[in-house]
Amino acid sequence: MPPFWTIGTLAGASSIMLGAFGAHGLRARLSGSDTTRLANWNMAAQYQLVHSAVLMFTAVVAPRNRLAMGLFTGGMGLFCGSIYLLALDAQRFKVLGPVTPVGGLCLIGGWVALAARGRPVFKFAKMR
Repeated sequence: MPPFWTIGTLAGASSIMLGAFGAHGLRARLSGSDTTRLANWNMAAQYQLVHSAVLMFTAVVAPRNRLAMGLFTGGMGLFCGSIYLLALDAQRFKVLGPVTPVGGLCLIGGWVALAARGRPVFKFAKMR
């Protein structure tokens, strides 16, 4: 079984590093008219961080839901990865433009798979 907990933790750590690079390194390299590229970079870092946490949560509460975990992992790579590369150099990586929505669909699919097949491994206590 793929180590989804480890993937989630490493994706979370790298999202913080990539966010810091966007705030400090990338901002210094972009001209004033490139605010959209920086905003896109930051959005990718935020989506990666959120879905890293969701992947880790899923690995704990629904470890048999490999479909959801696989979709979250693939979605982070495709969606966030393509946005990072397009923000760095849109002309060089323009072929990745169609990859972004496929990654977004993977992220959406992960949420749907979690909803449909979540089945937590522990029962929640009923509130009285």
